[in-house]
Amino acid sequence: MKKQDFVFILGVAVLLLPFFIFEPVYRWYHTFNAAHGMMMSFLKFALLSTLGEIIGLRISAGVYCRKGFGILPRMLVWGVLGMGINMAMIIFSNGTPAFLQYLGMSEAPAIFHAPGLSWPKVLVAFAVSVSMNTIFAPVFMTLHKITDTHILATGGTLSGFFTPIPMRKIMMGLNWGVLWGFVFKKTIPLFWFPAHTLTFLLPGNMRVLCAALLGVVLGILLAVAARKGEAPAKS
Repeated sequence: MKKQDFVFILGVAVLLLPFFIFEPVYRWYHTFNAAHGMMMSFLKFALLSTLGEIIGLRISAGVYCRKGFGILPRMLVWGVLGMGINMAMIIFSNGTPAFLQYLGMSEAPAIFHAPGLSWPKVLVAFAVSVSMNTIFAPVFMTLHKITDTHILATGGTLSGFFTPIPMRKIMMGLNWGVLWGFVFKKTIPLFWFPAHTLTFLLPGNMRVLCAALLGVVLGILLAVAARKGEAPAKS
């Protein structure tokens, strides 16, 4: 562990610890989060998921930041994507139990929204996770890869980020072998299905925070995917 690692860990601790050790800070967070859910989704993902990408850069390149990485554009993208994730979690956590009810599991909505833990609730939460990660996640991950490519191509600057995104050019140049063979085929069923099952078992006001914390894991997965992209992809 190098000096930069100690500095990084200390900075993260200073940022996050007040929410855990000072009751007034936690109460403020809880109240503000309840009143401004979408705004907090933006902030949580902008901070925590960008933090995950910084850790991913440390894993893949040995540094926490480098020229052209574009921390501010990445925070902006993650904030907007975080609001989309919050929207998706609301839609699928209500829509999937309703669909299960339509299929014949009449108590699915009541089971899912009831307090406590039971195996039927785990089953419904798993169904919510599978539906969200099968329908929403591939689009979300592809969009994130497109914006990430655009950030790097424009030097990591905010002014460069706000130039038109050459969607066709970027999509034609994506490593679909890695996107399919690792990101879609492996991380979605093996990690995101169970991870979001646990997330949907949490109280509603904790789900977005948990999803944002999983963004740290996503940063590590992106670093692994970047390394895989340097080698021939397997189908």
